[in-house]
Amino acid sequence: MRAYVDSDVLIRHLRGDPRAESLLRSMDKDPDVEFWIGALQRAEILFFMKLSEERATRGLLSRFKTEPVTEQVVDAAAILYRRWNPTHGIDVSDAILAATVMTTGGKIVTLNVKHYPMPDVIVAQAW
Repeated sequence: MRAYVDSDVLIRHLRGDPRAESLLRSMDKDPDVEFWIGALQRAEILFFMKLSEERATRGLLSRFKTEPVTEQVVDAAAILYRRWNPTHGIDVSDAILAATVMTTGGKIVTLNVKHYPMPDVIVAQAW
């Protein structure tokens, strides 16, 4: 199963949070898990990384396949955003990741489960 790991988890890993390291290690041991990241989550990580983190960041990201943002995903994300932003405050990045998962299958692994209230999206609390 595709596991789209949200940027919050990966940033914690890069900053040395042992819970993030443990989570990724346990997921890596599961032969049914494929590491994926959404294009916007990849952008968030790269845009906001510290220069001192570049080598570790690129090393971590090399373990993930990146799902591009397609027209179909953007159209679905727009519907999700209009539906869920007023009540749950989701942002564009959340809506696009949710639409990506709805389009490609898999689940989202995140620290912010509340950002993904959509009933058709499988979400796992990272810890």
